[in-house]
Amino acid sequence: MIELDGSQGEGGGQILRTSLALSVVTGRPLAIEKIRAGRAKPGLMRQHLACVNAAAEISGAQVEGAELGSQSLRFTPGPVRAGDYRFAIASAGSCMLVLQTVLPPLLLAGAQSRVHLSGGTHNPMAPPFHFLERAFAPLVRRLGADLQLMLRRCGFYPAGGGEVEATIVPAPGALQSFELMTRGALQSGYAECLAPGLPRHVPTRELETLGAAMGWSGEQLRYGAVRQNEGPGNALLATLAYEHVTEVFTAFGEKSLSAEQVAHGLVKELREFQKSEAAIGPHLADQLALLLALAAWQGKKAGTFTCSEVTEHTRTNCAVIERFLPVRFTITESRQASTVQVAAA
Repeated sequence: MIELDGSQGEGGGQILRTSLALSVVTGRPLAIEKIRAGRAKPGLMRQHLACVNAAAEISGAQVEGAELGSQSLRFTPGPVRAGDYRFAIASAGSCMLVLQTVLPPLLLAGAQSRVHLSGGTHNPMAPPFHFLERAFAPLVRRLGADLQLMLRRCGFYPAGGGEVEATIVPAPGALQSFELMTRGALQSGYAECLAPGLPRHVPTRELETLGAAMGWSGEQLRYGAVRQNEGPGNALLATLAYEHVTEVFTAFGEKSLSAEQVAHGLVKELREFQKSEAAIGPHLADQLALLLALAAWQGKKAGTFTCSEVTEHTRTNCAVIERFLPVRFTITESRQASTVQVAAA
């Protein structure tokens, strides 16, 4: 049994999600204490409980402690089973985090799976749908597997109600490691604003402010296709498509922020990334670390990438991965681009 302290590192839900995914992948039982001890409301919230239940469903796991507010969990998985699944969060909790939990084992399940998810699709502190579709899914394909995502309906806090369909196709053989050291030439950059249920001037001001700062205009400033009854919600997205990778950055509107403040916050994040020489940003680094660890474990070949920042979130994720898989991460930090390598131990 792998025993984990959920308060380690950044002490958030990523420890739970990564450990659940790798418990199913390896077949090793998991015991985790002090779940989300680093958060204002510790323990399992609805979206975390949904992750536990989803991991249990795809593996026939035996679980103890799967209840709201629980800070300890025992999880004993069976073998992962490909199939058609439906996972729902009865709140605006991120259903994209549920996908993050079941994706690694289903990528190794030996047959195609279809997953229908409902809940929040564009949430602060979670990867939004468009980030997974444009930035993350292409990296899954580079491993030799496939991930196809379809957004049926947006879901914003606090209402939720979003719907996503995911098709997960394992690689025909072992996952293939790769190197992602440079982003390559910029091929396109554009912004779009999702603002259902809000006055038209809100997305207009956000797009105009971002456009003025980035030198974007015309087709580079887009109103996202959303229905009024999907809101109220506000997500401002910027997509940078490079030769070797696509990055997506998101800012969320809040009642306490003006449209201009939302836009300026996103511009700051974009400029921080653009002035680095790294292939990817800090959030995609988090996601790619686990994918390349699985590939290094399966194919015995090291994977490497550069990122603009190695966050405590990423360091914690790497430490959890090393507890389950016979791999080792080597992190070399520098101002222009930090390098992360994972190899079979």
